[in-house]
Amino acid sequence: MSEYKGIMVHAELREKELAPVTLELLAGGRKVADQLGDELSAALLGHGVKNLAKELIAYGADKVYLVDHPLLADYTTDAYAKALYAVLSKHKPEAVLFGATPIGKDLAPRVAARLRTGLSSDCTELEVDVQNRLVVGVKPAIGGNVMARIVCPRHKPQMFTIRPKALKPLPRDDSRTGEVVEEEVELSLSDVRVRRISFVKEVVGEVRLEDAEVVVAAGRGVGKDYLKLVEELANLLGGAVGSTRPLVDDGLLPPTTQIGQTGKITRPKLYIGFGISGAVQHTVGMQDSEVIVAVNKDPEAPIFDLATLGIVGDVREILPALVSRIKEIKGS
Repeated sequence: MSEYKGIMVHAELREKELAPVTLELLAGGRKVADQLGDELSAALLGHGVKNLAKELIAYGADKVYLVDHPLLADYTTDAYAKALYAVLSKHKPEAVLFGATPIGKDLAPRVAARLRTGLSSDCTELEVDVQNRLVVGVKPAIGGNVMARIVCPRHKPQMFTIRPKALKPLPRDDSRTGEVVEEEVELSLSDVRVRRISFVKEVVGEVRLEDAEVVVAAGRGVGKDYLKLVEELANLLGGAVGSTRPLVDDGLLPPTTQIGQTGKITRPKLYIGFGISGAVQHTVGMQDSEVIVAVNKDPEAPIFDLATLGIVGDVREILPALVSRIKEIKGS
């Protein structure tokens, strides 16, 4: 166990650029590494991506392990698992952080199984037990009614997937310096059972919920007939529509709008919630918004404990009035 040192981040890529979740992981990894007095490294796998190493260092990494190979040009489970396993086996970090993205959720368990270690998935934050040198993964559990703290005390590396938007990236600092270490990993076509034939982008609207600076969210208290007004308000504000799980389960809004424990995590500058009570299943996905406006007819609704501005009233009266007023302002 004493051979394991440092914190490592898997640098996920999106079309030859660093995925946003990578910058968030660097921020979380930097905090953990500083508390443990360790260095923070990043594993950069791909082809023709050496230029991204400086960017990883600018966002908090002390060292970058670069594996450049033609078979890593596109993500495949087999090639990436073999390459990352080789890096982790050689350098033995204490903890490894992945994004809880489709790629991270595919790659992390494969590597954890090869390393015979544990994996805490879908964490929303990280804590540190400095005395025992343990990283603690925090995530909602039992239907979101409790926050579970998960440790892996008997195996290393400790491995975690972190939900996108759960952590806030550090400011870029191009004055930071670090080391880039190029690693050689043997890969052949026989290692790869799947190859990418084509790539098709999914059209999800003008503004992605995860990236929106304004989110207008609807809960069970918004009647079916008023959901169009929620969408209209979001469009007027240049934002995205969010929702709670019941509306998605009832088929009133698509799963891409769901915020919370089993949905997406958002960090908008402005969040407006209509008819949302404030159960932890939802609030875990929006509690870090800069400004929170809550509209609910129940003055005891838990959402008001988080709200910057709380409006006690009937959504059916307030929502149409707000849309009308904003149209007047924009029109003038």
